[in-house]
Amino acid sequence: MKEYKTITKVAGPLVFVEKTEPIGYCDLVRISLPSGDIKNGQVLDTSDDIVVVQIFEGTSGIDRGTRVKFLGDTLKLSVSKDMLGRILSGSGKPIDGGPEVIPEKRLDIGGAAINPFARASPHDFIQTGISTIDAMNTLVRGQKLPIFSGSGLPHNEIALQIARQAKVIGKSENFVVIFAAMGITNEEAQYFMADFEQTGALERSVVFLNLANDPAVERLVTPRMALTAAEYFAYEHDFHVLVILTDMTNYCESLREIGAARGEIPGRRGYPGYMYTDLANIYERAGVIKGKKGSITQIPILTMVGDDITHPIPDLTGYITEGQIVLSRELHRKGVYPPIDVLPSLSRLMNLGIGKEKTRDDHKQVSDQMYAAYAEGRDLRGLVAIVGEESLSERDRRLLKFAAEFEDKFVRQKRSDDRGIGEGTLDLGWNLLGAIPSNELTRISKELKEKYLRPK
Repeated sequence: MKEYKTITKVAGPLVFVEKTEPIGYCDLVRISLPSGDIKNGQVLDTSDDIVVVQIFEGTSGIDRGTRVKFLGDTLKLSVSKDMLGRILSGSGKPIDGGPEVIPEKRLDIGGAAINPFARASPHDFIQTGISTIDAMNTLVRGQKLPIFSGSGLPHNEIALQIARQAKVIGKSENFVVIFAAMGITNEEAQYFMADFEQTGALERSVVFLNLANDPAVERLVTPRMALTAAEYFAYEHDFHVLVILTDMTNYCESLREIGAARGEIPGRRGYPGYMYTDLANIYERAGVIKGKKGSITQIPILTMVGDDITHPIPDLTGYITEGQIVLSRELHRKGVYPPIDVLPSLSRLMNLGIGKEKTRDDHKQVSDQMYAAYAEGRDLRGLVAIVGEESLSERDRRLLKFAAEFEDKFVRQKRSDDRGIGEGTLDLGWNLLGAIPSNELTRISKELKEKYLRPK
């Protein structure tokens, strides 16, 4: 391979190199500085006469005397079953003080899109132990279900709780959690590592950590590293993998930063026009494939800028994924954990994973009835502020009380509280509905009322 000394421009994390031989997109690049230091990069754009290279370690120290060598290979992740229990950097290198991962094979992190015809329909219920998710926004194996949060809300705690507690009930199968954190602070990284180690969740996890002071370019690689590891465990070793990606907003900010450095024409709010395609490349690597025993389920987490659900990042994510779990600042102010607002939340695959022999025969109807009663009770709070509670009818007062009890007893739970779907969650729902007269529970059949309802 020839070396070039033809750097014409440095912009942010990018280097522009004049070249004479054909160079492939995503090829790896080695940069040799005059000081003897070595940096690594990847081809971001290539044309007849200019190659744009993104540098993983930052561009400080690069000048016209720097030598550039194109290696003719793409970025790969060394994978083996020994990765379980390890904490790796965003570029896949161990940062837990342990030895290097001895690779069973090296896989291209670009991955291959799943052929839509080869996809199987998701149908296995995953129990997270969090009532608002399990009962009303059910997570199904092979689904991609994002959490829409805001800055300062406890999305990281919820992610860790799901990582600890997630399981498929009634089946003792190989279950792995791949946790990828992008652009997090050192303090958050220590918190994640300590939690994984103390709770024993690390034994069945692979953790990728990209810190806020790491290069923006590495942030673009981190989710692809995590998903490559997930595909290895799922499709080559028949594991069921849960991938948690936090925070996709930091990922998109890096995308915007590099787009600006390349001089691209910006799209909405300065984000690149191809952000939809880029996010789809990540999210669509979840699913169940016909004939394969393993599966990949994704929970991407993103903080909405200014709590704006119409912001490009949550907006595009909502188009690609199968629902969303929305965190509420109002519930958080009331001291409710987890502050999940069930009204704007949705799981589009919920009906595939619930019901008799999966969860319980009453699951769908209890969920619908609680949703309806809570929505009505929430609406009445606005009316109470105007006319006072004394002006409400007896029925309205019951619904108002139901909304308060729903938040206090059903939504609220401890960080260590792992509720089962039957006794822990659905029975609690019946207990709350018992305060409403049977004839007002219009979304539940007579047979189920006779079987489960215990009026107060």
